[in-house]
Amino acid sequence: MGKRSTWALPYFIFLVLFVVLPLVLIAVYAFQDGNGGFTLRHLAAFFTDPKFVNAFLVSLEVALENTIICILIGYPVAYILADKSLNRSAVTAVLFILPMWINALMRTMATAEIFNWLGIHLGKGTLLFGMAYDYLPFMIYPIYNILDRMDRSYIEAAQDLGATPSQVFLKVTLPLSMPGVLSGVMMVFMPTVSTFAVSEILTNNTIQLFGSVIQEQFYNMMWNQGAALALVMLIIIGITTLIPGNKSAEQEGGLL
Repeated sequence: MGKRSTWALPYFIFLVLFVVLPLVLIAVYAFQDGNGGFTLRHLAAFFTDPKFVNAFLVSLEVALENTIICILIGYPVAYILADKSLNRSAVTAVLFILPMWINALMRTMATAEIFNWLGIHLGKGTLLFGMAYDYLPFMIYPIYNILDRMDRSYIEAAQDLGATPSQVFLKVTLPLSMPGVLSGVMMVFMPTVSTFAVSEILTNNTIQLFGSVIQEQFYNMMWNQGAALALVMLIIIGITTLIPGNKSAEQEGGLL
Protein backbone atom coordinates (compact mmCIF):
# COMPACT_ATOMS: atom_id res chain seq x y z
CA MET A 1 0.00 0.00 0.00
CA GLY A 2 3.04 2.27 0.14
CA LYS A 3 3.23 2.71 -3.64
CA ARG A 4 1.25 5.48 -5.29
CA SER A 5 0.27 3.18 -8.14
CA THR A 6 -1.59 0.95 -5.68
CA TRP A 7 -4.13 3.70 -5.05
CA ALA A 8 -4.98 3.70 -8.75
CA LEU A 9 -5.99 0.03 -8.65
CA PRO A 10 -9.68 0.68 -7.74
CA TYR A 11 -9.98 3.11 -10.61
CA PHE A 12 -8.31 0.64 -12.97
CA ILE A 13 -10.77 -2.09 -11.96
CA PHE A 14 -13.69 0.29 -12.41
CA LEU A 15 -12.34 1.35 -15.81
CA VAL A 16 -12.04 -2.25 -17.02
CA LEU A 17 -15.47 -3.35 -15.75
CA PHE A 18 -17.58 -0.36 -16.70
CA VAL A 19 -15.74 1.21 -19.67
CA VAL A 20 -13.49 -1.26 -21.48
CA LEU A 21 -15.68 -4.36 -21.06
CA PRO A 22 -18.91 -2.71 -22.32
CA LEU A 23 -17.03 -1.34 -25.36
CA VAL A 24 -15.62 -4.79 -26.11
CA LEU A 25 -19.10 -6.33 -25.82
CA ILE A 26 -20.51 -3.71 -28.20
CA ALA A 27 -17.80 -4.51 -30.75
CA VAL A 28 -18.37 -8.27 -30.39
CA TYR A 29 -22.16 -8.04 -30.77
CA ALA A 30 -21.81 -5.66 -33.74
CA PHE A 31 -19.99 -8.30 -35.81
CA GLN A 32 -22.22 -11.24 -34.86
CA ASP A 33 -25.43 -12.55 -36.34
CA GLY A 34 -28.23 -14.16 -34.36
CA ASN A 35 -26.36 -17.47 -34.21
CA GLY A 36 -23.05 -15.99 -33.05
CA GLY A 37 -21.38 -16.12 -36.46
CA PHE A 38 -19.35 -13.32 -38.01
CA THR A 39 -21.24 -10.85 -40.22
CA LEU A 40 -20.99 -7.31 -41.55
CA ARG A 41 -24.70 -7.12 -42.30
CA HIS A 42 -25.55 -5.01 -39.25
CA LEU A 43 -22.84 -2.46 -39.97
CA ALA A 44 -23.84 -2.31 -43.64
CA ALA A 45 -27.43 -1.55 -42.59
CA PHE A 46 -26.28 1.84 -41.30
CA PHE A 47 -25.46 2.85 -44.89
CA THR A 48 -28.30 1.04 -46.69
CA ASP A 49 -31.36 1.20 -44.43
CA PRO A 50 -33.28 4.47 -45.13
CA LYS A 51 -34.55 4.57 -41.54
CA PHE A 52 -31.04 4.63 -40.09
CA VAL A 53 -29.69 7.04 -42.70
CA ASN A 54 -32.59 9.49 -42.28
CA ALA A 55 -32.37 9.37 -38.48
CA PHE A 56 -28.64 10.09 -38.61
CA LEU A 57 -29.08 13.00 -41.05
CA VAL A 58 -31.88 14.47 -38.92
CA SER A 59 -29.65 14.13 -35.86
CA LEU A 60 -26.84 15.99 -37.60
CA GLU A 61 -29.25 18.73 -38.65
CA VAL A 62 -30.69 19.17 -35.16
CA ALA A 63 -27.21 19.01 -33.57
CA LEU A 64 -25.88 21.66 -35.96
CA GLU A 65 -28.83 23.98 -35.35
CA ASN A 66 -28.61 23.49 -31.59
CA THR A 67 -24.87 24.16 -31.61
CA ILE A 68 -25.34 27.39 -33.59
CA ILE A 69 -28.08 28.54 -31.20
CA CYS A 70 -25.87 27.79 -28.19
CA ILE A 71 -22.95 29.71 -29.73
CA LEU A 72 -25.11 32.74 -30.58
CA ILE A 73 -26.49 32.86 -27.04
CA GLY A 74 -23.56 31.42 -25.10
CA TYR A 75 -20.70 33.53 -26.45
CA PRO A 76 -22.23 36.94 -25.51
CA VAL A 77 -23.17 35.56 -22.09
CA ALA A 78 -19.64 34.21 -21.52
CA TYR A 79 -18.16 37.51 -22.69
CA ILE A 80 -20.30 39.48 -20.23
CA LEU A 81 -19.52 37.10 -17.37
CA ALA A 82 -15.76 37.35 -18.01
CA ASP A 83 -15.74 41.14 -18.39
CA LYS A 84 -15.23 42.61 -14.92
CA SER A 85 -16.62 45.98 -16.03
CA LEU A 86 -19.90 44.33 -17.09
CA ASN A 87 -20.13 41.66 -14.39
CA ARG A 88 -18.82 42.47 -10.93
CA SER A 89 -20.51 39.64 -9.06
CA ALA A 90 -19.37 36.02 -9.03
CA VAL A 91 -22.95 35.04 -8.16
CA THR A 92 -24.02 35.74 -11.74
CA ALA A 93 -21.93 32.83 -13.03
CA VAL A 94 -23.52 30.51 -10.48
CA LEU A 95 -26.99 31.33 -11.82
CA PHE A 96 -26.17 29.54 -15.05
CA ILE A 97 -25.18 26.43 -13.11
CA LEU A 98 -28.42 26.24 -11.11
CA PRO A 99 -30.46 24.43 -13.82
CA MET A 100 -27.77 21.73 -13.94
CA TRP A 101 -28.48 20.92 -10.29
CA ILE A 102 -31.75 19.35 -11.45
CA ASN A 103 -31.79 16.06 -13.33
CA ALA A 104 -31.81 16.66 -17.11
CA LEU A 105 -34.73 14.29 -17.62
CA MET A 106 -36.80 16.12 -15.01
CA ARG A 107 -35.98 19.47 -16.65
CA THR A 108 -37.03 18.10 -20.03
CA MET A 109 -40.32 16.71 -18.71
CA ALA A 110 -41.05 20.01 -16.96
CA THR A 111 -40.32 21.90 -20.19
CA ALA A 112 -42.71 19.64 -22.11
CA GLU A 113 -45.43 20.23 -19.51
CA ILE A 114 -44.98 24.00 -19.85
CA PHE A 115 -45.43 23.75 -23.62
CA ASN A 116 -48.52 21.58 -23.15
CA TRP A 117 -49.94 24.05 -20.62
CA LEU A 118 -49.37 26.92 -23.06
CA GLY A 119 -50.96 24.94 -25.87
CA ILE A 120 -47.78 24.92 -27.96
CA HIS A 121 -47.52 22.02 -30.38
CA LEU A 122 -44.57 19.76 -29.66
CA GLY A 123 -42.24 19.54 -32.64
CA LYS A 124 -38.89 20.65 -33.90
CA GLY A 125 -39.18 24.12 -32.39
CA THR A 126 -39.82 22.79 -28.90
CA LEU A 127 -37.05 20.24 -29.41
CA LEU A 128 -34.49 22.94 -30.26
CA PHE A 129 -35.67 25.02 -27.30
CA GLY A 130 -35.23 22.10 -24.93
CA MET A 131 -31.85 21.15 -26.43
CA ALA A 132 -30.55 24.70 -26.08
CA TYR A 133 -31.89 24.89 -22.53
CA ASP A 134 -30.14 21.65 -21.56
CA TYR A 135 -26.79 22.20 -23.31
CA LEU A 136 -26.31 25.99 -23.14
CA PRO A 137 -24.20 25.84 -19.93
CA PHE A 138 -21.81 23.43 -21.69
CA MET A 139 -21.18 26.15 -24.27
CA ILE A 140 -20.95 29.05 -21.85
CA TYR A 141 -18.42 27.77 -19.36
CA PRO A 142 -15.62 26.60 -21.72
CA ILE A 143 -15.74 30.01 -23.41
CA TYR A 144 -16.00 31.80 -20.07
CA ASN A 145 -12.98 29.97 -18.66
CA ILE A 146 -10.84 30.93 -21.67
CA LEU A 147 -11.97 34.57 -21.62
CA ASP A 148 -11.54 34.83 -17.86
CA ARG A 149 -7.93 33.54 -18.04
CA MET A 150 -7.03 35.58 -21.11
CA ASP A 151 -3.99 37.82 -20.78
CA ARG A 152 -5.43 41.35 -20.89
CA SER A 153 -2.11 42.74 -22.11
CA TYR A 154 -3.02 41.56 -25.64
CA ILE A 155 -6.14 43.71 -25.56
CA GLU A 156 -4.28 46.67 -24.08
CA ALA A 157 -1.58 46.38 -26.74
CA ALA A 158 -4.19 46.38 -29.50
CA GLN A 159 -5.87 49.44 -27.99
CA ASP A 160 -2.54 51.25 -27.69
CA LEU A 161 -1.95 50.60 -31.40
CA GLY A 162 -5.23 52.32 -32.24
CA ALA A 163 -7.55 49.35 -32.73
CA THR A 164 -11.25 50.06 -32.39
CA PRO A 165 -13.37 47.96 -29.99
CA SER A 166 -14.70 45.89 -32.88
CA GLN A 167 -11.17 45.34 -34.21
CA VAL A 168 -9.97 44.31 -30.75
CA PHE A 169 -12.75 41.76 -30.52
CA LEU A 170 -12.40 40.35 -34.04
CA LYS A 171 -8.60 40.25 -34.16
CA VAL A 172 -7.67 39.57 -30.52
CA THR A 173 -10.50 38.36 -28.28
CA LEU A 174 -12.28 36.07 -30.74
CA PRO A 175 -9.16 34.23 -32.01
CA LEU A 176 -7.84 33.75 -28.48
CA SER A 177 -11.20 32.37 -27.32
CA MET A 178 -11.51 29.79 -30.12
CA PRO A 179 -10.20 26.88 -27.97
CA GLY A 180 -13.13 27.49 -25.63
CA VAL A 181 -15.56 27.71 -28.55
CA LEU A 182 -14.28 24.42 -30.02
CA SER A 183 -14.54 22.74 -26.63
CA GLY A 184 -18.09 24.02 -26.25
CA VAL A 185 -19.01 22.82 -29.73
CA MET A 186 -17.82 19.30 -28.91
CA MET A 187 -19.69 19.31 -25.59
CA VAL A 188 -22.93 20.35 -27.31
CA PHE A 189 -22.82 18.81 -30.79
CA MET A 190 -21.98 15.17 -30.01
CA PRO A 191 -24.38 14.72 -27.05
CA THR A 192 -27.14 16.23 -29.19
CA VAL A 193 -26.51 13.71 -31.96
CA SER A 194 -26.63 10.72 -29.59
CA THR A 195 -29.47 11.80 -27.27
CA PHE A 196 -32.86 10.10 -27.34
CA ALA A 197 -34.89 10.97 -24.23
CA VAL A 198 -35.07 14.71 -24.97
CA SER A 199 -36.34 14.21 -28.51
CA GLU A 200 -38.91 11.62 -27.46
CA ILE A 201 -40.34 13.84 -24.70
CA LEU A 202 -40.29 17.19 -26.51
CA THR A 203 -41.67 15.88 -29.82
CA ASN A 204 -43.91 13.03 -28.62
CA ASN A 205 -41.52 10.78 -30.54
CA THR A 206 -42.52 12.37 -33.87
CA ILE A 207 -38.86 13.21 -34.54
CA GLN A 208 -36.50 10.27 -34.14
CA LEU A 209 -32.86 11.08 -33.59
CA PHE A 210 -30.11 8.52 -34.06
CA GLY A 211 -29.95 7.83 -30.32
CA SER A 212 -33.66 6.97 -30.35
CA VAL A 213 -33.09 4.47 -33.17
CA ILE A 214 -30.28 2.78 -31.22
CA GLN A 215 -32.41 2.66 -28.08
CA GLU A 216 -35.27 1.18 -30.10
CA GLN A 217 -33.06 -1.67 -31.32
CA PHE A 218 -32.10 -2.69 -27.79
CA TYR A 219 -35.69 -2.27 -26.57
CA ASN A 220 -36.86 -4.70 -29.27
CA MET A 221 -34.11 -7.17 -28.29
CA MET A 222 -32.21 -6.57 -31.54
CA TRP A 223 -28.89 -6.51 -29.70
CA ASN A 224 -26.62 -7.06 -32.69
CA GLN A 225 -28.13 -4.28 -34.79
CA GLY A 226 -28.20 -1.92 -31.84
CA ALA A 227 -24.57 -2.69 -31.00
CA ALA A 228 -23.55 -2.07 -34.63
CA LEU A 229 -25.25 1.33 -34.68
CA ALA A 230 -23.74 2.19 -31.30
CA LEU A 231 -20.30 1.20 -32.61
CA VAL A 232 -20.72 3.48 -35.62
CA MET A 233 -21.69 6.32 -33.30
CA LEU A 234 -18.65 5.68 -31.08
CA ILE A 235 -16.33 5.74 -34.09
CA ILE A 236 -17.84 9.01 -35.36
CA ILE A 237 -17.56 10.60 -31.91
CA GLY A 238 -13.96 9.42 -31.58
CA ILE A 239 -12.93 10.84 -34.96
CA THR A 240 -14.62 14.20 -34.46
CA THR A 241 -13.17 14.50 -30.95
CA LEU A 242 -9.60 14.05 -32.12
CA ILE A 243 -9.66 16.68 -34.88
CA PRO A 244 -10.81 19.74 -32.87
CA GLY A 245 -8.78 18.54 -29.87
CA ASN A 246 -5.53 18.74 -31.82
CA LYS A 247 -6.35 22.20 -33.09
CA SER A 248 -7.24 23.43 -29.62
CA ALA A 249 -3.99 22.10 -28.22
CA GLU A 250 -1.99 23.86 -30.92
CA GLN A 251 -3.77 27.15 -30.32
CA GLU A 252 -3.37 26.98 -26.56
CA GLY A 253 0.25 26.04 -26.97
CA GLY A 254 0.81 29.01 -29.25
CA LEU A 255 -0.41 31.37 -26.57
CA LEU A 256 2.06 30.22 -23.95
